[in-house]
Amino acid sequence: MILPIYTYGQPVLRKVAEDIPADYPCLQQLITDMWDTLADSEGIGLAAPQIGKAIRLVVIDLDVISDDLPEYKAFRHVYINPHIVEYDDSETDTKEEGCLSLPAIHERVTRPTRIRVQWIDEQMQQHDEWVGGYLARVMQHEFDHLEGKVFVDRISPLRKQLIKSKLRSLLQGRFRCGYKTKVYSK
Repeated sequence: MILPIYTYGQPVLRKVAEDIPADYPCLQQLITDMWDTLADSEGIGLAAPQIGKAIRLVVIDLDVISDDLPEYKAFRHVYINPHIVEYDDSETDTKEEGCLSLPAIHERVTRPTRIRVQWIDEQMQQHDEWVGGYLARVMQHEFDHLEGKVFVDRISPLRKQLIKSKLRSLLQGRFRCGYKTKVYSK
């Protein structure tokens, strides 16, 4: 089932997500719904807070960019209870980012190029590894959602001031995008 994506201003996007217990009800169906929602929105990553759930669950599909980055051919992964446990700040990279929860806003964000991540996969196997490259950027972006952050929190105050009217438009529901959304309402 395709779920609406919660847009900027929704309180769930500012909550720190909770770890998912082993007996979480209907987890497999939720994962399937997140894949369907991600495909419908033509994104590369989706975190559970973006569909209104303050839990630590992320899906990432980099196969959609494999024409440009062939190393990600068939890369589709689920991350249950992911946590970034270490950043390698020795090298950073600045690239433009966008977000399904902030349609039509794109800004340059600087992030470390390598991170150490712990998570559980769909088979309930635990992982602990260093991740680099574009995947590290996508993970940081998506895992930020689990910490109650969005990518515009990582831009300079000047840039944030320059996009203030765009953010206000999002809060007021004045935007267009090609997927279902749930806009902020007081």
